[in-house]
Amino acid sequence: MRVSMEVGERPVRGARSAGGETLKAAVFDLDGTLANTLPAISKLLVKVAAEQGCSVTARQAATAIGKPPAAAFGRLLGRPEDDGRVQAAISRYRELFAYEVLCQGPQLLYPGVTAGLSALRAHGVELAVATSKTTRSAEALLDVMGIRDLVGPVVGQDMVRRGKPHPEMVLRAAGRLGVPAWQSAYVGDMRMAVTARMEPVAVTYGSGTFGELAAVAGTRMCSSFKDVVSVIAAARPRPAAAAAGTVGRQRRAAVPVGAQQRRR
Repeated sequence: MRVSMEVGERPVRGARSAGGETLKAAVFDLDGTLANTLPAISKLLVKVAAEQGCSVTARQAATAIGKPPAAAFGRLLGRPEDDGRVQAAISRYRELFAYEVLCQGPQLLYPGVTAGLSALRAHGVELAVATSKTTRSAEALLDVMGIRDLVGPVVGQDMVRRGKPHPEMVLRAAGRLGVPAWQSAYVGDMRMAVTARMEPVAVTYGSGTFGELAAVAGTRMCSSFKDVVSVIAAARPRPAAAAAGTVGRQRRAAVPVGAQQRRR
């Protein structure tokens, strides 16, 4: 039996359609994927850097978003990650985060996220979040946006020994869902997805440029969250043996969602 689900007005085929088994889980990055926090975070990074005596442009701040806090402020301040001013900047950033970012609540959601996550859940796709934020900060953001109940495990950088782009974070999220990595997608950092042997799904509406995202072979390129849902609902897991040979040997070029659909 063919199953469909609605995301806005677009029906997509489900994860249990007659055409074959599709992905069982999806792990999402947070900033720039589910939450449009980039402008507010960039502004906050500039403010905190200025308090530490460093003049940082919004563009420079944007390049630090998505990195662990110590790496981000170390880069912006031009100091070692364990430097006292870097640690002071991290503390100040966390102090101001609720007032500068969380206060915007559901307005931070990208269009279609709530409906899309609900549709995937209704189809039996397990959902999780893996982010460079601390787990507490990520939980707070998901809560104020009203989508905490739509995702399962939340894995922050404080829960792993090695942060991005090491795959430990996404592998831990998939493990907590009880789904093998090769039967999962990761929407976020493409290097993490490929190294973890997950299906790499990129969004062009976030911080990455098309060229940067397309540099990783095999990436599914999505221009909206509706496209993300369509890709996850239709993608089939790679055989475990094939997945093991993915790293360094991918042959498919990154193709926009529409182009991939025309090929099928």
